[in-house]
Amino acid sequence: MTFRDLNLNKLLLNAIDDLEYIHPTPIQVEAFPIIMSGRDVVGIAQTGTGKTFAYLLPLLRGLKFSKEAKTNILIIVPTRELVQQVAGEVEKLTKYMTIRVGRAYGGTNIKTQQRELREGIDVMVATPGRLLDLIYSRSLKAKHIKKLVIDEVDEMLNLGFRAQLLNILDLLPERRQNLLFSATMTDDVESLLGTFFNAPHKIEIEIRGTPVDKIQQSAYHVPNFNTKINLLKYLLKSDETMTRVLIFISTKKLADMLYERLLEDFEEDVSVIHSNKSQNFRMNSIQEFHNGGIKYLVATDIIARGVDISEVTHVINFDMPEAPESYIHRIGRTGRADRDGVSIAFITDLEQECQMRVETLMKKLIPLRDLPVDLEISNEKLPFEIPVKGGDKSYLLGTTLRDSQGAFHQKKLKNTKVNLAHEKRRQRKIDLGKLKRKPKK
Repeated sequence: MTFRDLNLNKLLLNAIDDLEYIHPTPIQVEAFPIIMSGRDVVGIAQTGTGKTFAYLLPLLRGLKFSKEAKTNILIIVPTRELVQQVAGEVEKLTKYMTIRVGRAYGGTNIKTQQRELREGIDVMVATPGRLLDLIYSRSLKAKHIKKLVIDEVDEMLNLGFRAQLLNILDLLPERRQNLLFSATMTDDVESLLGTFFNAPHKIEIEIRGTPVDKIQQSAYHVPNFNTKINLLKYLLKSDETMTRVLIFISTKKLADMLYERLLEDFEEDVSVIHSNKSQNFRMNSIQEFHNGGIKYLVATDIIARGVDISEVTHVINFDMPEAPESYIHRIGRTGRADRDGVSIAFITDLEQECQMRVETLMKKLIPLRDLPVDLEISNEKLPFEIPVKGGDKSYLLGTTLRDSQGAFHQKKLKNTKVNLAHEKRRQRKIDLGKLKRKPKK
């Protein structure tokens, strides 16, 4: 099946031809007629299977040109990088159409976005926080929204956007078409569907948690952080196929630490990206990586779903993520656009539980490799790798009444005496007839 078999107009087909796309993916084929019919849709498919085009093609096919400054299509995504990516895809598909695309995310001047909305925006791609600012300032008229897309909603909830997302859904008109596309389905997402969607049609292309088959997975069991760095350098130097490598790591602090160590050997070929970096630095790093200016990009999960670079040859999980779904999204950065991909994980003893959770989710074991014979093994451990010493410290906890055994010593003789003065005075009054004796029971 080709894109010409879908009910696309000539303008969209011309844009598709320019992109040299021929065959639609399964989710694009299945979603197109359902979305065109106006039904609510939930699309569950792995990263790299074409979810973005799956909702853009039918929405743009049904969008009519209008001179009015009304935003009809709203697309909500979790990160600034994903805003740029989705808006860029809209611009590619509307090359021969008169469609106005807006971008809205924090960290930039809101007045620029407000001015664009006054001039007229047909399709708005936004993050939840900035979108609420635009709605509250009445720059974006929520009542005009006819089509709503929530992309990567599970990641949005993981990043703490639940309250903002609920506020947005409450502000939008009830009569609208809702589309949700994501790589995983969680209980929170199911709850959202039950409240705000109207009998959505569910499209599930792949089994949840199953990685794309084109990705060759493997793992190394490594003793510590410093040995991981040695192994990473060893692989980057010895494997000539590693021409565009994404290296995922859990925290911003560790990302900077790893970046500094890689600069020692790959000064002109490596960069780093995380939320503490400026917007310009992040966008420039992504652009350089995309263009081949740098070979290696160290990243936190902020871009696990926010960058679509089809030529990524390898994904390296420098550490294992706590959430097994994050592993799926990470490795989904490779093996895209009908290309093969390679995923390598570095796993310490403390991370083997995370490995088990990933394998349970995938229903598949990650093949283990032996460490290279000539790899330098470090015995130095960082503070976070050293177990807390001290053993059982339950003696520091206070005893409860249930545990109490009472006093362990005999009372002193003076403390055993009983004050009988009151009883003596009472008996004297009885003897004098001033007080009656209490009858015995």
